[in-house]
Amino acid sequence: MTKSAILILLGPPGAGKGTQARMLEEKFGLVQLSTGDLLRAAVAAGTEAGKEAQAVMSAGGLVSDEIVLAILKDRMAEPDTQKGVILDGFPRTAGQAEALDDLLAAQGQSIGAAISLDVDDAAMVERVSGRYTCANCGEGYHDSFKQPAVAGVCDKCGSTEFKRRADDNAETVSARLESYHAQTAPLITYYEGKGVLSRVDAMGEIDRVAADLAAIVTQVTD
Repeated sequence: MTKSAILILLGPPGAGKGTQARMLEEKFGLVQLSTGDLLRAAVAAGTEAGKEAQAVMSAGGLVSDEIVLAILKDRMAEPDTQKGVILDGFPRTAGQAEALDDLLAAQGQSIGAAISLDVDDAAMVERVSGRYTCANCGEGYHDSFKQPAVAGVCDKCGSTEFKRRADDNAETVSARLESYHAQTAPLITYYEGKGVLSRVDAMGEIDRVAADLAAIVTQVTD
């Protein structure tokens, strides 16, 4: 790899963003940055932006884009992000995407690729409603597509405790998909206009999707 990669993974709940991000982290040395995790870490660390976020959240308000961007900027300056990052949960709107572009441009950087994990909504309802995770390490499984090698035992950590999200049911998943498409459509258009949008069929086997993603990452880092 000759330059750092700044990637955005777009995809509805259940499209496999978490699984694929972990695989990209392992393969390319990238760091997945979740805005929720970043906010909690900044608050815990007591950074300037973290203190601002804490004040807003304590008052019951929504953390502004400016604060999120300040926290993201601080995190991206840390040494472990040198090879690149995968942004998770930000941007969510075209306005946030523009603000992110401005922040990166000021540092001589830009988005390498915004990758849309494309799904079939009907199949996605089945996929999401059957998923569950290891309660200890978070490894993902599915009733139909990915069960542990030994029934009831996590492949990664050996735990026998598993959990399901209460909102992983057909009705809730359908509503979340509808909301996702409405929210993300402007982002698709935005990054398509920038010439950095790639699409991957996320309905295939995990390894096939991973190979398609790896090809894109390789292209933007060569």
